[in-house]
Amino acid sequence: MKSFDSLWIELAEKVAAGDPESGTVQAVNAGVHSIGKKILEEAGEVWLAAEHESDAALAEEISQLIYHLQTLMLARGLTPDDINKYL
Repeated sequence: MKSFDSLWIELAEKVAAGDPESGTVQAVNAGVHSIGKKILEEAGEVWLAAEHESDAALAEEISQLIYHLQTLMLARGLTPDDINKYL
């Protein structure tokens, strides 16, 4: 099972490797505007799942939102430490 930190390491390694076939690399290369639109979409899906779906469906939607938030962090050069200081 992955954690926030293990997902971060995995995604950072993918971006560092720069594989053009990687969806994560493609997302980061598309830029913050594209990622931001995806975050808004996923946030809406989290809200709808919270209102109308099972806990499992909600958890899946939250995991997708976290993934896209991490791609935004990578695109902007932020690390978990940059976020953690505000928690």
